[in-house]
Amino acid sequence: MMTEKNASFGDFFILLGFSNWPHLEVVLFVVILIFYLITLIGNLFIIILSHLDSHLHTPMYFFLSNLSFLDLCYTTSSIPHLLVNLWGPEKTISYAGCMVQLYFVLALGTAECVLLVVMSYDRYAAVCRPLHYTVLMHPRFCRLLAAASWVSGFTASALHSSFTFWIPLCGHRLVDHFFCEVPALLRLSCVDTHANELILMVMSSIFVLIPLILILTSYGAIAWTVLSMQSTTGLQKVFRTCGAHLMVASFFFIPIMCIYLQPPIRKFS
Repeated sequence: MMTEKNASFGDFFILLGFSNWPHLEVVLFVVILIFYLITLIGNLFIIILSHLDSHLHTPMYFFLSNLSFLDLCYTTSSIPHLLVNLWGPEKTISYAGCMVQLYFVLALGTAECVLLVVMSYDRYAAVCRPLHYTVLMHPRFCRLLAAASWVSGFTASALHSSFTFWIPLCGHRLVDHFFCEVPALLRLSCVDTHANELILMVMSSIFVLIPLILILTSYGAIAWTVLSMQSTTGLQKVFRTCGAHLMVASFFFIPIMCIYLQPPIRKFS
């Protein structure tokens, strides 16, 4: 029978990840490395271009450069270690490394959820309130919104990750994932985790469901305004700028909802 044990900094976890398909690990390493490099280069290009081109010193590109930097940090918080595990025989991560990874994955993911809401509001103001856009999206207000996204992410993560690492763990250290994330770590506990599951549900509702509802509301208003437009050129411009953001939001929120909005967690027996 497994006994309860509080993990220490000398402990480590084994990330099972893609261990069930060892013959695919080399292929996955190459594919993930290519996409990771494309992500790095693309986001760096957007950040540098937005900074150097004075024509792009607008609220939309200010938020886009923030999103690119967030995405760059978010992928870097987990992908490099995943590549190391895919390439080498060991699939381990230290307890301290797992804590750090969980904190930054939660912080950056939460900040990105909030920032995507901010960007949808920016597009709403540009399309639905064009005459008041410069007043609504004043540079100082834009900086405040961006800062609020970052602060909310890192603050929420500090609370959430600390609650996760307080729970005592069973003797095994097998994390059924390719990086440290909350549902997989809760499965390692030998005690009742209903309080943690409740916290996970509340945090997911605040930073996933509510932002998603706000984004859909903003784009619902945008769609209503677009349908009343008579200019074909205006319609094309709106679809180009808003369609890309809506696609990014979809690709971001769908995986997060699949991970964090699940039924109660089943533990190993």
